[in-house]
Amino acid sequence: MATMALSHVGKVYEDGTRAVTDLSLDIVDGEFLVFVGPSGCGKTTALRMVAGLETISEGEVRIGSRLVNDVPPRDRDVAMVFQSYALYPHLSVRDNIGFGLQLRKMAKVERSNRVEAAAQVLGLTEYLDRKPRNLSGGQRQRVAMGRAIVRQPQAFLMDEPLSNLDAKLRVQMRAEIGRLQRDLAVTTIYVTHDQTEAMTLGHRVAVMKKGVLQQVAPPQELYDSPVNLFVAGFIGSPAMNLLSGTLRRDESNDYSVDLGAQTLDLPAALLRRRPELARFVDQPIFVGIRPEDIDDVALDGPIPGRTLVGCAELVEPLGSDLVVHLGVDLPGAWNNDDLDELARDTEATISRLPSQGRTAVVARFSPRSAVAVGDLVTMALDTERLHFFEPSTGLSVGAL
Repeated sequence: MATMALSHVGKVYEDGTRAVTDLSLDIVDGEFLVFVGPSGCGKTTALRMVAGLETISEGEVRIGSRLVNDVPPRDRDVAMVFQSYALYPHLSVRDNIGFGLQLRKMAKVERSNRVEAAAQVLGLTEYLDRKPRNLSGGQRQRVAMGRAIVRQPQAFLMDEPLSNLDAKLRVQMRAEIGRLQRDLAVTTIYVTHDQTEAMTLGHRVAVMKKGVLQQVAPPQELYDSPVNLFVAGFIGSPAMNLLSGTLRRDESNDYSVDLGAQTLDLPAALLRRRPELARFVDQPIFVGIRPEDIDDVALDGPIPGRTLVGCAELVEPLGSDLVVHLGVDLPGAWNNDDLDELARDTEATISRLPSQGRTAVVARFSPRSAVAVGDLVTMALDTERLHFFEPSTGLSVGAL
C-alpha cells in the first residue's frame, strides 16, 4: 500500500490540446479516491498519467516517496482494471488471473496459491477452469479484478470498470468493489462518469471540468457544500435546480429573493450561515434548490414566503417518491460557463423539458402527492436549504 501525490500535473498533447491543468492531489494510504466528471473532462487522462500510460507534460507524480514521472508502467507497482476487462479468450479463468505472475516468472506453487486466494475472495473458485466466453459480464469483471489482486500492488487504478454492465449488475459489482477495497485496504483511484458510483464508493470524490479540478471532498460535503455552480449542478440526481433571482433587503433588515414575479423569504438561520449574502443586496444572484427540498403544498398546507407556483409537465412515480417536472414563470438564466458545461453533459442533467418560455424546476414529492400532468402546483421549498452563487464567477456565496 502507498500514498500517492500529484503536484501541479498537466497534460498537453502534441497538437496543443490541453487535457489536464495544474492538478494537485494528495491521496493517503488506503484511501478510495474517485474522479468524476463529464466525458472529456480529463479524469481518465489523469489516471493514465498515474499509471504511466500517458506521459506527464507538467508537474510530478509520486507513488510512496518515489518520483515516477519517467518510470515505465510495469515498474510502478500499480494494477490497472479496465472498462473492457481485457481477458484472454483462449485462457481459463485460472490462467487469466495468474497471467501477470507467470510473466514475472513466479514459482508455480506461489502463483497457484495467490490465484486460489483471489478466486475465493471474489467468489470465482468454481469458475477457475472455465473460459471467459462461458462467464457473465459480472463474472468477467471479477476475473479482471482478480488479475489485479494477485499482483498485491501498492495501488489499484480503475478506469470505468462497470460501464459495460447492465444496471442490476452494476449495483452488485459496485457493492463488491467497495467491500473488496475495504477488506484489502489498498489505495485506489477510480474513474467514473456515474455520480452514483462516485458518491457510494469514494472516501473522497474529485470533480473535474475541462481538465481542471473543481472540488475534492467527502461525498456528503460535495452534496451539501458545492463550491461552484458546476459542482452543484453535477452532483445530485435529479440535478439541483438553478434559478436566476435578485436579492432584496427591506427596512426591517429581512431578506428575500425575487424570482420573477414570485418571492421567497430567507430565514434568519440561513443568513447567519451565509453572512456574505449582504454583499449582493439588489444584485442578481443564482439560487439553487435540490429537488428533495421541494414538496407539494397540498400535503401540508401553504407556508407564506416559501412557495413557488408552476405547471406540472411530467410526473414520474418511482414508488418511494414522485419526481415532478414543472414549468415555472421565472426569468431565464444568465450566461455562465458552468451552466453551459452542464447543459452539454447528459449525465449531469436529468431531462429538462422545454417549457414554452418557462423555467424547468424538478421536485421530488412524497408519493402521497396526487399531482397530475397539467395541474397548477404550489410547491413548498425548504428555504433553509437554499444555495447561492455569483453569476459572474459561478462561485458559491457562503456555505451551508
